[in-house]
Amino acid sequence: MAMLQQPENHVRGGYRVKLEKLAASLHEVMKGTDPQARAQRMALFAFAIRVTGAAIAFLSQVILARLMGDFEYGIFVFVWVLAILLGNFSCLGFHTAIIRFLPQYQSAGDNAKIRGLASAARTIAMLAATGVAAVGAAGLYVFGDFVESYYVIPLYLGAVCLPLIALGDVMDGTGRANAWPIGSLAPTFIVRPTLIIVFMVIAAWLGAEHTARVAMICALAATYVTSIGQFFIVAWRMRRNFPSDMRETEIPLWFRMALPIFLIESIYFLLTNSDVVVVGIFLTPEQVAIYFAAAKVMALVHFVLFAVKAAASARFSAIYSEGNRQDLADFAVQAARWTFWPSLAIGLFILAIGNFLLSLFGPNFTEGYTMLTILLIGILAKASIGPGEGLLTMAGEQNLCVKIYAFALASNITLSVLLIPLIGLPGAAIATAGAMIIEATLLSLGAYFRLGFLLTAFSRPILSAPAGNGK
Repeated sequence: MAMLQQPENHVRGGYRVKLEKLAASLHEVMKGTDPQARAQRMALFAFAIRVTGAAIAFLSQVILARLMGDFEYGIFVFVWVLAILLGNFSCLGFHTAIIRFLPQYQSAGDNAKIRGLASAARTIAMLAATGVAAVGAAGLYVFGDFVESYYVIPLYLGAVCLPLIALGDVMDGTGRANAWPIGSLAPTFIVRPTLIIVFMVIAAWLGAEHTARVAMICALAATYVTSIGQFFIVAWRMRRNFPSDMRETEIPLWFRMALPIFLIESIYFLLTNSDVVVVGIFLTPEQVAIYFAAAKVMALVHFVLFAVKAAASARFSAIYSEGNRQDLADFAVQAARWTFWPSLAIGLFILAIGNFLLSLFGPNFTEGYTMLTILLIGILAKASIGPGEGLLTMAGEQNLCVKIYAFALASNITLSVLLIPLIGLPGAAIATAGAMIIEATLLSLGAYFRLGFLLTAFSRPILSAPAGNGK
């Protein structure tokens, strides 16, 4: 018995040691005050929120698809994606520029500029979104005869959403700049999708039709409640953390940084959503619904990259401003590893249960299984470099990112236009995956030639002499 118990005790002891080390590491992350611990803590909270948000978003889309059917659901998806795109574009890059400048002003103790930046960002974003909505509504009124009739009313409702979508994006950026993961991410990824489905279920219970129009009204109400609530919470925390009676602005400087970011973000959002838009142009709402369901299932992998990016962006900016390229290389490669390996594990698991997940949307949605494998290849290529775009942007290489994303977007649209009419939905997936591979390759090379190290999850952060202007 003693001989049998010794190996068992050894195994238990080994597990106990590992658990103790894990607990100690978590305690260090949760209680640590150094920049590395703060970044890891932000990543941990962001990851948890994104996991919860992904589950809620997936469940809400399943319920909407079941309630509306694939035709009406396809209409809603097409219009909602357009609204999210245009609302993000309307921020003019200020929702990311605030992440670039606020940590610098905080280090300098310049509360007046912090308050001025926060106020200017939300004002500019909402004014721009209102202008975009007005132009869009006017264009729809004039050229409405060229649009399918079932899209018209939902598009008008989407236009009304734009100012508050833009406000929510700026509040998200403000929270991320302050390392407030719950305040920045929870409203967009947990509260808003929850309210959409709650309002839709209430509307159905009250006897409303299960149509895209009703769904857009519910989305409109959820967006207003979420964004206004988030605004008051973030504004209160800003007043408490950065007390100042003055608001100092540097509008020309902020615009010089924000406009290239605007181009990057616009191209990036088009790159990640143009497939849905192109499918909506060429194919029927039913096919839009099937493609979006497949993309939504595989998007469960994306939250890993988003969580790491949310935690790493401000840290990239701080390290770069210190001028230590080796620390920057070490942290960037580590962030890539944080991204790739969890993405691989989650992606393989999703493939294993993909048919079941698609069937939850409805019996016709299992046609999208082939696209899951295709999309995963592109997602893993992107995950292998981690938040490479955030690294280059925070290192002042935003113009290079614009060129990279423009090329990847052009490749995506070209491939979509060529392949979707020929082979249908798989063509959209091939175009999207191909664009992701191109994007990842160019971003990795950009880090090598501008910052002096090869950015992949599999490389060592060994510096070489940068060809560009890296520090």
